[in-house]
Amino acid sequence: MKKALCLLVTILTVFSTYAQDQLTKQGWNFGALPTVTFDSDLGFQYGGLINLFHYGDGSRYPKYDHSLYLEVSRYTKGSGINRLYYDSDQLIDGLQTSLDISYLSDRAYDFFGFNGYDAVVNKDWFDDSKIDEGYRTRMFYKYDRKLFRFKVDLIGKLHGEKLKWVGGINLLNFKLGLVDVEKLNKGKDEADKLPSHETEPGLFQKYQDWGIISSEEANGGFVPTVKAGLVYDSRDNKPNPMKGIWTEAVILGAPEFLGGEQSFAKLSLIHRQYFTIIPNDLSLAYRLDYQTTLGGNAPFYYQTQLITSVLKGATSEGLGGASSLRGVLRNRVVGDGVFLGNLEARWKFTRFSFINNNFYLGLNGFLDFGQVTKKIDVNTAGLINDEINNEFPGSYFENDAEKMHYSYGLGLRVVMNENFIVRCDYGVAANERDGDSGLYIGLNYLF
Repeated sequence: MKKALCLLVTILTVFSTYAQDQLTKQGWNFGALPTVTFDSDLGFQYGGLINLFHYGDGSRYPKYDHSLYLEVSRYTKGSGINRLYYDSDQLIDGLQTSLDISYLSDRAYDFFGFNGYDAVVNKDWFDDSKIDEGYRTRMFYKYDRKLFRFKVDLIGKLHGEKLKWVGGINLLNFKLGLVDVEKLNKGKDEADKLPSHETEPGLFQKYQDWGIISSEEANGGFVPTVKAGLVYDSRDNKPNPMKGIWTEAVILGAPEFLGGEQSFAKLSLIHRQYFTIIPNDLSLAYRLDYQTTLGGNAPFYYQTQLITSVLKGATSEGLGGASSLRGVLRNRVVGDGVFLGNLEARWKFTRFSFINNNFYLGLNGFLDFGQVTKKIDVNTAGLINDEINNEFPGSYFENDAEKMHYSYGLGLRVVMNENFIVRCDYGVAANERDGDSGLYIGLNYLF
């Protein structure tokens, strides 16, 4: 992450030396960035992303006619992002059309159990130096996940310009397995190598042994869903509104006739509102998100998905991590129903033009909070055995411990032509049971 941060600082330094009048954009315009990060388990990330915008004759600027986003990046030890995303309100007359095709691989996908604080997270088990004391390794809370996604969303006018209907189809194929320890150990000294699953099973494997995760779900599966809902949208600018409301109610279903391995239905209610404090420069924004299972049984690997009318990033998952509770461990808060809240103050503190493009720099202060509202059934009464009672007492479950999770932090934005947004957020978990902190560099405002 340090290299990515240095890259961002360099961009700011160069851009801040130029200042001209604002320019109106026409035709095609693009923003491109290399992706350079480092993770001790995944290795170096390398690759790049490009976002093309078409503004037509410029009469609708900063609104665009077409947006095409492409990212291809890899980690040296196997994980990667391959994503093509298209968005336009001009492709089909009267419809906002979004298309997403992605293949996402994660060699060390975070898994902390279910129902928030009911699932105990032991910080010492992230410290490999304590293995000799009988502690786990940092791979204990992880598994291998590969995800293919094909997603189409349509939004059309229902009444006037603000009330709209939304519909779509989302085809997800999950492939799950244990962490590839042999690959992660490649190139390490013998003393630094992670133990095998035979000598040190992870939480994902234990949940299977205890019967919490069934053998049918353990390897993943195909989850085809359809959705329908209503959206009220009065935002003055979609990438970063200064005023307006964006509210949606969506019902999503995975019916048997689509060929999925389990059928279920979920409800998602999201309300976002934006207030101008200082015209053009300072705004206050908040998001309240509630989703729950209405019927059926969603597979455990789907429960991390956050349902939205429009997918803005490579993933919409949590709670915990870059797109939900910044600073909280990724996927720390997983349940059959969840509530999420975000509050942000957004300040555009300088504007300038550079290389025939308009820029502004922004600072954000934020507070994030969330909680499980409907728990996944985990029958801990049936799990009383010598391992849970004696090996690490209180290390796995704490019944009825779940409550609100909080995090807070600051963010920096570099924005080109109002639409291409580089985001850098640093969040801190308010409770040590949720981790310490997190640094996130990506694209777009959170909501």
